[in-house]
Amino acid sequence: MEQSTNDQIKGKLHEVKGSVKETVGHVTNSPDLEADGRTEKLAGKVQGKIGDFEKILGD
Repeated sequence: MEQSTNDQIKGKLHEVKGSVKETVGHVTNSPDLEADGRTEKLAGKVQGKIGDFEKILGD
């Protein structure tokens, strides 16, 4: 599997995991878990964009 595709997949997984953490943090009234989820979701978006740029540049 190409590195760019790998980054895109890992990025999407981090986004989903971050969304779940954010939601659970909100429901359980845990600001730390909610913030951790937002951070992980953002990191996933960044990693996905890196994969997009790698694809454009041709790995």
